[in-house]
Amino acid sequence: MAEASGVTEADLKAKIIEQLQATHVEIEDMSGISTRRRPRHSATSRRMLTTTAGGCGQAFSAIIVSPQFEKKTTLARHRLVNTALKAEVAAIHAWTPKCYTPEQWERQRLEGSQAVAPGIATTGEVVTGTTA
Repeated sequence: MAEASGVTEADLKAKIIEQLQATHVEIEDMSGISTRRRPRHSATSRRMLTTTAGGCGQAFSAIIVSPQFEKKTTLARHRLVNTALKAEVAAIHAWTPKCYTPEQWERQRLEGSQAVAPGIATTGEVVTGTTA
């Protein structure tokens, strides 16, 4: 995906590691994935269509593991990340971080339930057992 704003996955990762002493960082450029959904025009269908046509700017999702997140709420963690990436976040359209302490990340690893960055391995399909 072209870096319209000049921000790259590598730039974000390097700055997060440097500024937040992150021990694990996953960044995904989701600029080519559109999550805009619109109802299908059919009286018999409630399914949603997901469009993949262009968006209005760069979008990134991330998983960040840092000891600096200890004893912080989710909101405080996001504020810490957004402050460290102030210029980058201002230059892109969307930024979705998931923030974990090293202990939380290790617990998820041991339980086999590690999170993935929003957008990774997602298709926009409705999951069985849910409603749209």
